[in-house]
Amino acid sequence: MSRYTGPSCKKCKKVGQKMFLKGTKCHTNCLVDRAQKAEKEKRFSGKRPNKVSDYGKHLREKQIARLTAQVTEAQFKRFFVKASKDKGQTGSALLRFLEVRLDNIVRRLGYAVSLKAARQLVNHGHINVNGRCLSIPSAMLKPGDEVSINAGTAETVLVKQGLEHAEKASYRPSFLSWDAGAKKGKLVRWPDRAESSISADEQLIVEFYSK
Repeated sequence: MSRYTGPSCKKCKKVGQKMFLKGTKCHTNCLVDRAQKAEKEKRFSGKRPNKVSDYGKHLREKQIARLTAQVTEAQFKRFFVKASKDKGQTGSALLRFLEVRLDNIVRRLGYAVSLKAARQLVNHGHINVNGRCLSIPSAMLKPGDEVSINAGTAETVLVKQGLEHAEKASYRPSFLSWDAGAKKGKLVRWPDRAESSISADEQLIVEFYSK
């Protein structure tokens, strides 16, 4: 399976939007911020911005969702097919399925400051779901599932930094419960659309695959 190994910042610059792929590092020296500043200066100079076609708009929203979730084209398409079979709205279901992936839940609980770091924790067997090790980042959780981290791993510097950041920034969404003493969390319900960490127009994504 192909996997992008280049600079994460180039992904954000390509779609012209911050996706916080590097966690807290995205708040400083961001390529997108510099590009947006240059674009404003270009507008003030009287130059017309490049016109984007309808296809380009639809493609951009799909890319934002896919790159934010850090999945391949094939994986994203599988999530869309699954969402299209859901009883609710396809776009909302797609974002919901991406939100409850194990690697994303690990990130939002605060075990890691970025999705890439969260995925490494899962791949290396440091994360448990309902008391058992689960090393599949793409595994979809369901309400009632409990997520914990190995005791030794919880004492590492990176995990401590992630948990500290989550506490200071009130980072955890309301669809997750958190036991600070045991350092474990639980998915208590399906996330609402407003609670999604993916800032893309899901309707344009649906239209992209409908063409």
